[in-house]
Amino acid sequence: MESKKYLEDISQIKDLMNRSSRFISLSGLSGILAGIYAITGAVVAYLFLLPKNNGYVILHSWNFRMLIAILIAVAVLSFVSAYLLTTKKAKKNDEKIWDATTKRLLVSFLVPLITGGIYILIKLNSQHYGLTASLMLIFYGLALVNASKYTIGKVKYLGYSEIVLGLLCAAFPGYGFWFWVLGFGVLHIIYGSLMYLKEAKA
Repeated sequence: MESKKYLEDISQIKDLMNRSSRFISLSGLSGILAGIYAITGAVVAYLFLLPKNNGYVILHSWNFRMLIAILIAVAVLSFVSAYLLTTKKAKKNDEKIWDATTKRLLVSFLVPLITGGIYILIKLNSQHYGLTASLMLIFYGLALVNASKYTIGKVKYLGYSEIVLGLLCAAFPGYGFWFWVLGFGVLHIIYGSLMYLKEAKA
């Protein structure tokens, strides 16, 4: 009997240490919203900005500037939604939202993401447009996997999925737009929905 209690105490201590060294999982609803923002931005781009003959948007053109504006808007809306919903979740569970673990998570996430963003801009400036969507998916996936060690949620599986999708996109560059929609839109909605259902059961 004492042995069983001892094992339970060890398990609880281990769980407590694990949680103290990891950031709380992101809200599932924030993942769903990020996917919706991405799909909405993609629809606007497809209807009004992208060439209809499978051509590329020329750098420094009005269309290119508008596409960048849409990407920034999607990123900002996704970040703000994630922050607000995760903060609300943290307060509900009496957990900290900003500490040393959060800083490590952000650094782990932003280093690959910013590196990828700079590399993509360099390639675009060299008029290499074909692998833009693929590189975005791959570097975003790497950022998620790299940051996943500091979060409780199964973010790494979303990261792996983004990387695989990015590699497939590289193999079929003519379908980059649709791979982008699938990776940043559909996958986020699926992941967010699974997390939301898990939260509802908890």
